[in-house]
Amino acid sequence: MKKSFSLIAVLAIVLQVKAQKISVNDGSQKFSDGSHNAYSVTIYETSKSDVESKWKSFLKDFKTEKVKSEKGELFADNVLIKDWGNNPVDIYTTFEENKEAKTVQMHVAFNLGGAYLTGADGDKHKSAKAMIKDFAVKTTKESLGDKLKEQEKNLGKLEDNQKDLEKENKSLKSDIDGYKSKIKSAEDNIAKNEEAQAKKKSEIEAQKKVVEAAKEIMNKVE
Repeated sequence: MKKSFSLIAVLAIVLQVKAQKISVNDGSQKFSDGSHNAYSVTIYETSKSDVESKWKSFLKDFKTEKVKSEKGELFADNVLIKDWGNNPVDIYTTFEENKEAKTVQMHVAFNLGGAYLTGADGDKHKSAKAMIKDFAVKTTKESLGDKLKEQEKNLGKLEDNQKDLEKENKSLKSDIDGYKSKIKSAEDNIAKNEEAQAKKKSEIEAQKKVVEAAKEIMNKVE
């Protein structure tokens, strides 16, 4: 029953992710220093700590002065994004976790140096959305990949159990064949035994007559 629930849970995950194609939207979001335009995305089957750790590592791959958590948000200072030119940006990120649904919504704001990135910024806007979507897709796939490995491991165990059952079944059938052979042999021996008993009874009856005759002869001696 436990394995059935596990299978149902996995199917629910697949249907949820399939029904909710990962997309990035931008709009006003609250940060520690006020509301700014930010890019929001939902990442599935993961935790806030995992997403935050991976996003922090992702930002460190760029040339940046520092990446740290402060005031409940992740702050990356003077990040140099190669495709955006030589002007560094500050990146602010907040995370909203839904533990029951196992989802994390990530909000990312790019401070270009006095102004925040919006749809009016053309190529940078498209690049930011693509970058965040790629991260969300990769992180979601990694989480689902871990669960896939777990289910493949469970499948391997079930297949091993099936092989054990087949081996046991073969052994039991072999035992039955052995028992049938023994039964047939015993039945043949019983028939021979009964035939021998009948013959022996005849010999006993004949011998009894010999004994009685001998007694009569002995009793006649005077």
